[in-house]
Amino acid sequence: MELNELLEIARTERSQAKPVQIRCCTAAGCLSSGSQAVKDNLEESVKAGGLEDQVQVIGVGCMRLCCQGPLVQVDTEKDPQGRQLYEQVTPEDAPQIIASVQGKETNLKQQDLQQPFFTRQLPIVLENSGKVDPERIQSYIAAEGYQALYQVLREMKPSEVIEAITKSGLRGRGGAGYPTGLKWGTVAKSPGEKKFVICNADEGDPGAFMDRSVLESDPHRVLEGMAIAAYSIGASQGYIYVRAEYPIAIKRLETAIRQAQRLGLLGSQIFDSPFDFKVEIRIGAGAYVCGEETALMASIEGKRGVPHPRPPYPAESGLWGYPTLINNVETFANIAPIIRNGADWFAGIGTEKSKGTKVFALAGKILNTGLIEVPMGTTLQEIVEEMGGGVPDGGIAKAVQTGGPSGGCIPASAFSTPVDYESLTALGSMMGSGGMIVMDQTTNMVDVARFFMEFCMDESCGKCIPCRVGTVQLHQLLTKISEGKAEKADLVLLEELCDMVKHTSLCGLGQSAPNPVFSTLRYFHDEYLALIK
Repeated sequence: MELNELLEIARTERSQAKPVQIRCCTAAGCLSSGSQAVKDNLEESVKAGGLEDQVQVIGVGCMRLCCQGPLVQVDTEKDPQGRQLYEQVTPEDAPQIIASVQGKETNLKQQDLQQPFFTRQLPIVLENSGKVDPERIQSYIAAEGYQALYQVLREMKPSEVIEAITKSGLRGRGGAGYPTGLKWGTVAKSPGEKKFVICNADEGDPGAFMDRSVLESDPHRVLEGMAIAAYSIGASQGYIYVRAEYPIAIKRLETAIRQAQRLGLLGSQIFDSPFDFKVEIRIGAGAYVCGEETALMASIEGKRGVPHPRPPYPAESGLWGYPTLINNVETFANIAPIIRNGADWFAGIGTEKSKGTKVFALAGKILNTGLIEVPMGTTLQEIVEEMGGGVPDGGIAKAVQTGGPSGGCIPASAFSTPVDYESLTALGSMMGSGGMIVMDQTTNMVDVARFFMEFCMDESCGKCIPCRVGTVQLHQLLTKISEGKAEKADLVLLEELCDMVKHTSLCGLGQSAPNPVFSTLRYFHDEYLALIK
């Protein structure tokens, strides 16, 4: 395929667009609330009204305000600014939505698109979410899809691609925030007759659904990012490791891979270049520990998913002993925009050390739950109170838990903190993959620590004693405290045991398991003391 063929597909797709487009969310959240029936009824209502030439019903990905689903958005060619977003739509509402297109009044619930939840977002990863049809490659190509890949293959050397990613300041969005360009450069320099690219889509944090939404809404964006990464490091084979609990994401990825192969955008001699790249999906069985890169690779190899000591790191000896690049879904989704818009553009967003944006799954005791994408440096106060709308029914936010079981609980007194890697670490938490759970004044923080410790205890692979035994003992101590049966000596033992598990466990699961305990002890120590005999 040549560039002119790609652009012709984009032109054809745009020319076939109808004056009125009705976008119905078909991501997992809305589908679970009946959005497929809503879409079907909308299509029937369009036919019944004889509006097939004027109105187009499109199934799209996540529209972000998940708590109000099913969501339906109406866009008109005559008035691009006059978008209407209908919330909690039922199949019976379809005729009214079609009537609104014809200029008739309706009494359906609508969302104010000028509220902070929408206006404070800066979509880069989510720029196509809720706009393109995730099951049609033509829809993605019409949104400048695969143009970055063409630019890389035909105009840039592998070293120039790595230089651009390094200059952009992009850091891995999987949790630790390791510089992406540095990681790519290390794999590129590692000797090996084969190299691999892995997309880590094993999203297991409680309350997190960012990666799932990206895969369901814009799968080609991730594939394009993986292909660019493979070209830069000299790999020809890629794997997407996704958990089995994400059937819609898996189905759409499979469709996207087939479509890309059919057009020659994956496979052999992509864009008539010497570059070959194939992608396969590997489905995980839901083991949380397989989010750790060495356990993930063992699982792909067909072995039991347990971590292995590092070094050697995957960049030097990874999958089947070959140099391997592992990034998560959101990291790969940032690549194409960086190539298209330039490294300086991306580096101009965010803070000095944390560039770009971050996608969060906002959940918990908050009015607006759903997906948000904000520039790095946005404060927790802005996210919780302005974008999230605060705690429902006049409640008061007590804490925000970030980073999943690996993170910590940040008190309301620290909500002025900007969201970036260094600031969250200083508070005893971490960015993590992007889970953000809000707790109100009714939440018992000892119970929160016990919940996450129970999760880590259940998900421990059992390979190393500190994690296998330590998490069980920590959970027993937290249970003893929460039941009012503990003494001061137990609190001292809790802290000592947390320190031991943190510094002696083999992998990130055990090393970070005590974080929720450390943070709640630090900021809510009085709640522990109140339960001590």
